[in-house]
Amino acid sequence: MVQKITPPAAGSPRVPPHPIFRSGAVARLARMPVSTLRIWEQRYQAVRPSTAPSGHRQYSAADVERVLLLRQLTEKGHAIGAIAALNATQLQEVANTQATSSAGKRAQPARRTASLRLAVVGRALALRLQRPAVLERLTQHWKVAAVFESLAEAAQATSGAAFDLLLWQAPGLQLEALPELKAAQDALRARHLAVAYRFAGEASKRELASTGASVTREPTDDDALGAWLASLEGPLMASADKSIDPPDPPEPRPWQALAPGDVTPRRFDDATLTKFAGLSTTVACECPRHLAELLMQLSSFEAYSADCANRSPADAELHAYLQRVAGVSRTLFETALERVAREEGLFLP
Repeated sequence: MVQKITPPAAGSPRVPPHPIFRSGAVARLARMPVSTLRIWEQRYQAVRPSTAPSGHRQYSAADVERVLLLRQLTEKGHAIGAIAALNATQLQEVANTQATSSAGKRAQPARRTASLRLAVVGRALALRLQRPAVLERLTQHWKVAAVFESLAEAAQATSGAAFDLLLWQAPGLQLEALPELKAAQDALRARHLAVAYRFAGEASKRELASTGASVTREPTDDDALGAWLASLEGPLMASADKSIDPPDPPEPRPWQALAPGDVTPRRFDDATLTKFAGLSTTVACECPRHLAELLMQLSSFEAYSADCANRSPADAELHAYLQRVAGVSRTLFETALERVAREEGLFLP
């Protein structure tokens, strides 16, 4: 006989019979980020708390019990999109089935049978996609097949095979960027478009969403990022080729594209940069000073990482990677500094 799982799981805080909870308290009880709880509510309607006159969400004891059970099941490998619409009885049946299948053996993650080709504009976001907290949310195999620094670079790309998704990490989303985004999508033959922005106006978000793109503020925690990407899998798989591709060979991680040849020797020493930073007081724009200071920081970190690689053989690979990242970043910022100097009419030795 299967023992009924009564949420919360063992070790979880007990919920009083008639309390009213706010979202922060519910997230702490479920041991999950508040941002993930919001995604569960807004995107999946997994729980529907009431709203106080002040605008704050109010969760009943039943709401909290539901969140705790949903959290328990997602931690055991169930995708939130697949269980969000189930009622309490159905959720309990899933939990009971999970308990039965787990008896005597460890539950296995869902089998990934297809590969989704992904192009990413934004190297930092591409790196986040490799983190375990993101990957464990996904039920399909996401193949990061191309990484670009900018939309302009992506728009110039020539791609043999089409991409399932173009994912753009947008620090600031402006209406003026939308034609370039469309050009990048066309060049890559991307069937779907998703944008994770950090800052955006309502007009820009509405215009982009009207094209069918998936638009969200970039999640700060990896769990929420994985949940958002998992919500895109259904539409992506629906439009993907139904045939099952053979397993893809192992590919280098995105950061391995940062080859030593991408790093040029340092162009400006600290003395030159310090002198240049002082010139910025004569112009309205402070970008020259900021760039000079950033370059000094990057150059110092690059040298520090190289020294660490020599001192610690056990961490040599990690520090060599950090040295390459700093070197590539420095190279890009040196080019940016030269352009700013030209625009501002400043002398740069």
